[in-house]
Amino acid sequence: MAGIIPNLFLSNAAWAAAVGSADPDFFKQSAQGQSPRILWLGCSDSRVPESVITASRPGDIFTHRNIANQVHPDDDNVISVITFAVAALGVEHILVVGHTACGGAMACLDAARGGELPPGPLGRWLTPLANLTRTLDLEGLPYPEALTKVVEASVVAQVKSLVETEPVQTAWKKRDLWVHGLVYELETGHLRDLGITRGPRA
Repeated sequence: MAGIIPNLFLSNAAWAAAVGSADPDFFKQSAQGQSPRILWLGCSDSRVPESVITASRPGDIFTHRNIANQVHPDDDNVISVITFAVAALGVEHILVVGHTACGGAMACLDAARGGELPPGPLGRWLTPLANLTRTLDLEGLPYPEALTKVVEASVVAQVKSLVETEPVQTAWKKRDLWVHGLVYELETGHLRDLGITRGPRA
């Protein structure tokens, strides 16, 4: 364990040297500001790092991640991120990205099948998703298939919640802004579009 943090610094130094060698002005330009075209609302899961799985560079994607990629209308954190991304940065696309084998979705599926949500803040955070899960027709489905249905239904619900937020509604009165629902498949490494894109005229 003692070597984990020192190794992070070594890896960072090697990465910075490689980037600086390939593009000597990159860090100077990066320090002058950001202009991402995408806001990524994803899960905190360590297996779904947006920049890595999309081969993006720092500055390409503005990001908010939380447990099970939720968009709660009363969560000042996520609404602040959306507001800044839309109003200040002028992003053109917002991606709500769920993923297979999601631990948060698992907890909600287990609760819907007679278990209990985790106690404390985590359980409170997952309650809306657990309530959604109980409305789904999952009877007789194998666990992995049921779990994927929960993940997909959650993305659909979060897109619906997102497009009803004030920052998105305000932006739609002035310009194009597109909201997409995706699922990242851990088993293949591929992003899958759920075909639920919303825009000012969609």
